[in-house]
Amino acid sequence: MSAAICNKIPAFGRTAEEKGLYQFLFSGDDFNRIRSLIYRVAGISLAPSKKDLVYSRLARRLRARQIDSFNAYIQLLESGDQQECEEFINALTTNMTSFFREAHHFPILSKHLGTLPKSGPISIWTCASSTGEEPYSIAMTVVEHFNSFNAPVRILATDIDTNVLGKARQGVYPLDQLQKIPAGQLKRFFLKGDGRNAGFAKVRPELQQMITFRRFNLLDEQWALRDKFDAIFCRNVMIYFDKDTQYAILKKMQPCLQPHGLFFAGHSESFHHAADLFTVCGKTVYSPKG
Repeated sequence: MSAAICNKIPAFGRTAEEKGLYQFLFSGDDFNRIRSLIYRVAGISLAPSKKDLVYSRLARRLRARQIDSFNAYIQLLESGDQQECEEFINALTTNMTSFFREAHHFPILSKHLGTLPKSGPISIWTCASSTGEEPYSIAMTVVEHFNSFNAPVRILATDIDTNVLGKARQGVYPLDQLQKIPAGQLKRFFLKGDGRNAGFAKVRPELQQMITFRRFNLLDEQWALRDKFDAIFCRNVMIYFDKDTQYAILKKMQPCLQPHGLFFAGHSESFHHAADLFTVCGKTVYSPKG
């Protein structure tokens, strides 16, 4: 398209590329190859409307690697560069979370803890731990239920994004992210920073020791999980997958639960297509069948 013709197109009717906002050429074919690749390696189903978002997130990777075209970047990914593939997944993963998000689940978890056998340790898996707010909320619920930091509970917190896992391990948060946490919990579970760390709080080591953080891809063919879990939190994860991928993951997840275990899902997720695997037993809470 010539510059003269371009200039006659109303600005509000142009794509970002037509408006000259793209530093790098980003064709429809490039976008489709990226959609195919992220689906293959992470199961994420990108809508056609996400082209500008994908460009903005991946353009940073081209600059970081000093690559001058999306075609060359995609070739790098397809060559099997594992480090860049990890960065690629990190860039396209959306991480939205907060402490005690979907708050109705935590009293249910606490009640569930009281029904479990006393014979062995309790295992909980949160499979999209993001920057740590969910696993720490679970750990706080556990401590309050048992009134002890030495509760017989192990929490496995996993995510596909290594960047957010690093932040989760640090357990440091701006105070404005903790405003909804009651003062008593804040004092019991966090250490307020001073000096250079003013305006931040760090999760107490006693709480952190309950949690193991680990990278995990739900699309891996083999899951290296030793334990069966008494509860699995898989909230607001399945919304990024199509129905076939959802079912495949749920089919692998179901036998990871103890027969008495609970599966916690997100508020916008429904698993009617997996009725052979799970039974609804509460608001976005399921139990395994068979």
